[in-house]
Parts: sequence; structure tokens; C-alpha cells
Amino acid sequence: MTITAGNRLSPSHPPARHGPIGGPGVWYGSALKESTEWLYPLSEGERDEMADAMRHARGRHDDIARMGKADFPMAAFGSRLEEMRHEVQQGRGFVLLRNFPVEDFSFEEVATMYWGFGTYIGSARSQNTRGHLLGHVTDITDQYDDPNRRGYLSRRHLLYHSDSVDMVSLLCLHKAKEGGLSTIVSSYTIHDEMWKRRPDLAERLYRGVPRSRRKEIPEGKGPWYELPVFNYLDGRLVISYLRQFIDDAQEIPEVGPHDPQLVEALDLMTELAEDPALFLSMDFEPGDIQLIHNHQILHNRTEYEDWPEADRKRYLLRLWLSPEDGLTLPTAFAERYGSVTVGDRGGVVIPGTERHVPLTAL
Repeated sequence: MTITAGNRLSPSHPPARHGPIGGPGVWYGSALKESTEWLYPLSEGERDEMADAMRHARGRHDDIARMGKADFPMAAFGSRLEEMRHEVQQGRGFVLLRNFPVEDFSFEEVATMYWGFGTYIGSARSQNTRGHLLGHVTDITDQYDDPNRRGYLSRRHLLYHSDSVDMVSLLCLHKAKEGGLSTIVSSYTIHDEMWKRRPDLAERLYRGVPRSRRKEIPEGKGPWYELPVFNYLDGRLVISYLRQFIDDAQEIPEVGPHDPQLVEALDLMTELAEDPALFLSMDFEPGDIQLIHNHQILHNRTEYEDWPEADRKRYLLRLWLSPEDGLTLPTAFAERYGSVTVGDRGGVVIPGTERHVPLTAL
């Protein structure tokens, strides 16, 4: 039977890579939680270099969106960031930088520094239908009470998922009064555990999985597409998982209910992600930057209680980034990423989207 996605024939999917993959991308949170090997504290010299680069960039451009890597000259820290990008993509899949300069600077200066950090990682991609290249992760329920509001604009618990881009970064400006932990898990570890426990279910996730586009429908596309959760190409495993979009596809008449084996496989994936032996939780402090490789890490966030004062509310800035040395992706990813061209893919683009760098969440 030929499967279609939004009235378009689905691309072929790479064959399954049978058995565990091992390697540095397979890790267990219970073994890492007492370690500091995934922490990178910035030195005073690196902080100063970042601040000086910000001032240089602001002297050349008024619009943050026009600033590129050349506008942020950082001989030492810039080279370290490029090395770090490579390490994240080829190794554990994440790093937490600490002590990024956020105190004693204006909001726009901090946003500019963070943008400069991002230029050394990859090209910024739109994070929503409004074309935001800089995301604002904070609760705006009292200002924007829309049932279709994205989860990052609320205080609620966010389930494990990977974003629709190669790499995602978060910079903490203010932490919550209570809760709001960032929890990550290696999807490579989940893959290997599934092959050990239920190889039949692991193999199912290498086959097509329907996904709803919800309200993020690119020009010329239908309301759904097909993409496996597990993909193996050119010697690397690439994973894409967002359960809500997968489950929502069942509401589309031409898709209908998932087959029982797929449901069982997705349930096992959720069970493994929520296993304390596998996941690692982080309590962000102001000045922390989390950088993760979406193709090998799933992330979630616990519900949180906020401060009553507006200037103390939990507030993070976010970048979706496409690095110039990213992994080769199967052609099926173009259905969600718009393209599989390295360094120029991912994000949310629909007709009429104008990409820009907002300095507020609205």
C-alpha cells in the first residue's frame, strides 16, 4: 500500500539499523547527575570577550537580525564555541554553559550577546508562525489567553519532545519561584534500550509515523506528513519525536487511528524517557545556557510556580539553530524542516511569515 502525506507521496525511509548503536551519545542520567563533565563555566576573560563583541556589533548595526558572526569578533571564546558545537553534535549531545554575562547589562544588550553566541553555533531559524528568530520562554497567560498558545508561553508541564531544528539553546535570565526544571534524556539510550527489550517495537519506529502539522502548514503542503521516529543514515542515528503532533494526526480523516504496534512503541518510548535511571534534570540559574542536539536528545520542563513580581518572573531566551556542519538528514525531514540543506533548514515557516528578532514575547 502506498502511504501519502498531505496528498503527496512520502519519501523513502532509510532501512532500520538493527541492534544497539552504543557510543558517547548513549548515557544514563543516574550516572551523570553527580558529575560536572557536562558543565562549562565561562572564565572572566570569556565573559569580557563576549561583552566586547556585543558592543562592537551594536556599533555596526541597530537591528540584531542583521548581525552575523563577523560582527562578533571573539578570537578565543569564539573558537571554543565552535569546538563545543562539534563536541555536542558528535558526543553526548548537550552541554550547560554557566556564568554567561547577564547582570549589569540591559535586556537588549543581553539579547545581543546571546544572538552573538548563537552565530557561532548556526543560523537562527523561525520558532513560530510569527517568525520569531529569538524566542521568549515565559508565562504570558494573563496577557495572551489563547487555547492554541504554545506551551513555552505558559507555566504548564511540557512533555518530552525534540524541536523541529538541529540544535536548540536556552539562556536563563530569571528562574521560577519553584519548579521549572529542565529534564533531558538521550534518545540514543532510549533507542538502545528498546532494541534490548522489544526489538519489534524499535523496528516499528524506523517505519513511517504520521504527524499533524497543526496550524503550521507550509505553502503547497497538506495537513499532515510522514516521518519515522528513528532514522539511520551515513553512520548516524537521527531521531525526531513529538508525541502530541503524532497523536493529533489521528484526527485527520485520511490518517485515522494509529496501528496498535505503533501505539505500543510510542508508549514504551515515553516510559523509558520518564525512567529516573535515564533522565537528567537541571535547575537553571541566571546566566546558564543549555545547548542540545535535537537529533539525539529529548527534553521536557516541569510545571512551575512563578514570582508575583513582574520583574522576577521566570524568563528564558531561546534560539533554534542550524549549524553549518550538521548531520546528513533523510529527505523525509524536508516535510518538517522545509529543506535538508545543511546550515539552512528547520524552523517554522508558513505563508506570510516575516522573520525578525523581537525583544518581547508578544
